This record gives sequence, structure tokens and C-alpha cells, in this order.
Amino acid sequence: GRSQQRYRGPMEALAHALRTFHERHEKLKHTVHTAWRYPLPTWGRYAMGCFYASIPIVGGWYVMQWAISRSVEEIGERGEKLDVARLSGNGDRTVIDGVEQKVGAGGRYGGVNLAKSDENTQKNNRQMLEAMFRKERRMRRQKDLEQKDDGERSGREGR
Repeated sequence: GRSQQRYRGPMEALAHALRTFHERHEKLKHTVHTAWRYPLPTWGRYAMGCFYASIPIVGGWYVMQWAISRSVEEIGERGEKLDVARLSGNGDRTVIDGVEQKVGAGGRYGGVNLAKSDENTQKNNRQMLEAMFRKERRMRRQKDLEQKDDGERSGREGR
């Protein structure tokens, strides 16, 4: 049988286990891709590609089903298990434990003020967005003209 090795700690044992797993995995891959190698027809390569692509898709589906079942256990089908009595309110004002407080930017829990802006900020944002769109249109027109010129040149050269 195998001789038992003593490790100094759990991290050393984990490192050895991972190294051993990696070595065995590499050996298996080598065997599969050399000793068992058989040239597949086109349909076989397509089937193997579908098989390999389906593994993360099916695995992801099972993970999502597990997450959904956990959320139903934790908060209920429609959120009925949530502690609604503790929190209520709208916007940046909310009631926490019976006390109305400001949350978000400048209030409890910090944060940034994304949903609100004064008219000046909105005007500046609109101007910057319009300038960006003008620049993008100008660059696109220039690119189209260059492609058109290149096409005309190559047409003349081919004659």
C-alpha cells in the first residue's frame, strides 16, 4: 500500500492534494488525447463540441435552480418572509425602526446621488451628451468617406 505522509499543517496537506489532483488530471488528459485518440468525422466533432458546450450550460441551470429554491426558503415565494415592518419608505427618505431618515448621498449609509440632479446639472449633462454625439457622427462620416475613397481607388487600379 501507500505510505502515510505526515504534513505540518492543513495548508500543506491541501497543497499536496491539489498537486496530486493536478498531476492525475494531466495524466488522464494525456491518455485520452493520445492512447484513445480516434479521428472523428465532421458530425462527431460537432457532437463533441455540443457536448462540451452543454456542460457549463446545464451546470449553470442547476446552480440557478438551487439559488431559486434557496431564495424561496429565505424570503418566501413573493417576499412574504421579509422584515417589512422594520423598513418602509420611498426615494431617499425611509422609515427605519419607526424613525424617518434620509438614506443615500448625504444621509445614512453614504452613497451617491444618482436619481436626482438640479436643472444646471441636467443642462450640463445634456450638452456633454450632444457634443459626444456630434463628435461620433463626424468621426463616422469621415470613416465612411475614407472607405468610399478606398473603394474608388481600388476600382480604378483593378481596371
